[in-house]
Amino acid sequence: MKLYRLLVFCFLLVTLASCTFTENIYINDNGTGKFSVDLEGSSMMEMAGAQLDEQIGANAKKYIDTSFTFKQLFEEKKDSIAKLSPEIQKELKKIENFVVHTEISTEKKVFLMTLSTDFKKVNELQDILKTISTLQKLEGRPSTNPLVSSFAENKSKLNYTYNGKKFTRKAVIDQQKVAEKVNDTAPDMSKMFFVLSNYVVKYHFPKKIKKVSNPNALFSEDRKSITIQYPFTDYMENPDKLNFDVEFEK
Repeated sequence: MKLYRLLVFCFLLVTLASCTFTENIYINDNGTGKFSVDLEGSSMMEMAGAQLDEQIGANAKKYIDTSFTFKQLFEEKKDSIAKLSPEIQKELKKIENFVVHTEISTEKKVFLMTLSTDFKKVNELQDILKTISTLQKLEGRPSTNPLVSSFAENKSKLNYTYNGKKFTRKAVIDQQKVAEKVNDTAPDMSKMFFVLSNYVVKYHFPKKIKKVSNPNALFSEDRKSITIQYPFTDYMENPDKLNFDVEFEK
């Protein structure tokens, strides 16, 4: 299966049933780190079996474990990319080093897709999820996939900051997009698809955490990591609910 076809099919699968989306950030002592988003949807493999057989073939019942970079995918789609505007090509350039790792098996009821990249500074991650949604431009038209649309249009701009003393995750609501949404009479199908899904943030720091502004945060035993779970509909409709600050011990 070609890389782009596999990616599109995986994005389609995660809209078929409840999934857990986990946003991970690992920060090292020097401020470098790794960002990833895990899409876990093992519960949907029962219903997806026939479609997997058709799309991927007999190997669907075996254990598929594959990795590729967006740079490889872009090479596959280079003719389409050459027709895009310089602005969109620049956006795609930002994510070419992302690695996509996929594990699929209907027999073992496994579905896991991870998108990951390294960063030199946390502020490189500004609006990273929205940048990933630029992939929809490869088709030359707006995506009809609810997953891609949700990451692209949650009416906010996401910023991360870290200075060794404090970490902040802040989504700033775009009031113009909110107004446009209010005036849009078309039904929002995304909420229906993801009403049973969860969005989890797991952040790992090089220092012990003193306090977190979100009272629902769960600490690791060494107090260097936090986990916070939200309904995925909060990510889509009220992204500022996912805002919080982390302060560290001296």
